[in-house]
Amino acid sequence: MRYLLIAALLVLMNGCASRPQGRLCDGEVASLYGKSLGKTNAWIFDQVTHFTISKQSVRIDSGLLSSSDNQRYIPSSVTTQGYYAQRLGNNRFRLINAPQNLMITWTCPAPGTE
Repeated sequence: MRYLLIAALLVLMNGCASRPQGRLCDGEVASLYGKSLGKTNAWIFDQVTHFTISKQSVRIDSGLLSSSDNQRYIPSSVTTQGYYAQRLGNNRFRLINAPQNLMITWTCPAPGTE
């Protein structure tokens, strides 16, 4: 019984300490007016309150996403690079670069389906 309790405790600790799993997500590059400019992909690590986008050697962290009312407004933040980051849903993320008239919207496969 003691060994079973220790084993269960170790499994619980490993589960809580695990790093977020990244998902390879397809992205649509568009102008701010919605004109499609191409496709891309990136790894996205979602932690609900923030997300990280990684492609090759570039990593962009959204920072803490906030919204005064998540039912009415999209949780968003400004990254350290000056991009506007939005979490559009459980599987959709967006970065906006207004000075360059660009936005990328990534759609990820649902967890467990990739």
